[in-house]
Amino acid sequence: MKIIYDPNKDILQISLIQGPVEETTQISPGLVLDYDEDGHVMGLELRKASKRVENPYAIAYQVGEADMTKPKPKVTEVEE
Repeated sequence: MKIIYDPNKDILQISLIQGPVEETTQISPGLVLDYDEDGHVMGLELRKASKRVENPYAIAYQVGEADMTKPKPKVTEVEE
């Protein structure tokens, strides 16, 4: 995993895996996902990051198991 914050563009990028990006989709205003050729999410980009997170330079994460009993959120493609 690679996390980069560009203060000049105010973009926070989180790369989960490296490789060629096949498709990029904006799933909500300012939130973009990159996919590989098999449709797997490779990473995400958060635009206007300083307005959306308290500190785009801070990293706090926890790895655990997902609760698979929760309903999946509805994803709607939005154009900016």
